[in-house]
Amino acid sequence: MSKHNLKTNSKSVFLSIIIPVFNEEENINPLYHKTISSLKNRGYKYEIIFIDDGSTDKTLQNLLILQKNDGKLRIVKFPANRGKSDSYTIGFKLAKGDMIITMDGDLQDDPAEINKFVEKMEEGYDAVIGWKYKGKGLPSYIFNKFESLITGIPIHDFNCPFKAFRKSILKDFNIYGELYRFIPILLHKKGFKVGEIKIENYPRIYGKSKYGLEKFMRGLMDFLTVLFITKYKNSPLHFFGFVGGMFVLTGLSLDAFLTIRGIFFTGRIGHLALLLMGIFLIIVGFQFLSVGLLGELIISGRERNISYSEHINKNPK
Repeated sequence: MSKHNLKTNSKSVFLSIIIPVFNEEENINPLYHKTISSLKNRGYKYEIIFIDDGSTDKTLQNLLILQKNDGKLRIVKFPANRGKSDSYTIGFKLAKGDMIITMDGDLQDDPAEINKFVEKMEEGYDAVIGWKYKGKGLPSYIFNKFESLITGIPIHDFNCPFKAFRKSILKDFNIYGELYRFIPILLHKKGFKVGEIKIENYPRIYGKSKYGLEKFMRGLMDFLTVLFITKYKNSPLHFFGFVGGMFVLTGLSLDAFLTIRGIFFTGRIGHLALLLMGIFLIIVGFQFLSVGLLGELIISGRERNISYSEHINKNPK
């Protein structure tokens, strides 16, 4: 991205800062002032979009007070808590900037580091993810390492809220549930260039953390969803066939062992429970294989319809 778009005399907004907040009344004022100070020092033409995700404290009132003196501050108010995915989705649609920055509203992200993202993006990246290399616990390290190994994306902190994106790559980009955690994976699988930079991780001073076991479990389930739709969307038999094949192979091996032992050694096929378990695994395995084959047929039919439609469009009568 050329640097002539960075200054305030450019015709369009360069940076859109999207900040989802939920019950962050004590953090709003210091976060706002730190953000505009960082942006003005660099001469960026910007806008700040706060998404009030159903706050029940004075978060909205504090934002409205700030907005009276700043026409670049925009506010979206959700009537109830809908989560970060909905906040990001609406923020991406409303953003006017060529580049979008997302960050949390708890002061753990330092607005002074925004310029690091801009400089990294100017190296040709479509998205840049922050890496909070200090202060992360062992569970977070293990989960991020697992994600990196499974997806093949060399990123250390998938869930870091401090990110930068080119507006153009977020067109029609809708996420739900806990999928906001896996935006880097979704973008990488679409062929966009994703990088990362080291940033600081400051402790929360005001308010309470919104992260808990329930969100962790939802995040784990959504990771499996992302993994499936990005890796096996066009080849479901590769997933269901592998699982089904393992079940069938295990069931056949178990029953074959019991049968051979009964015929040649004990004179009877004992362990009825194990025999039934083997049969059960074989049945379940074939069910998985059937689902995979049906998926392949559906995809094959869809591709034929698309090909036929393109042929008709190119060769109208």
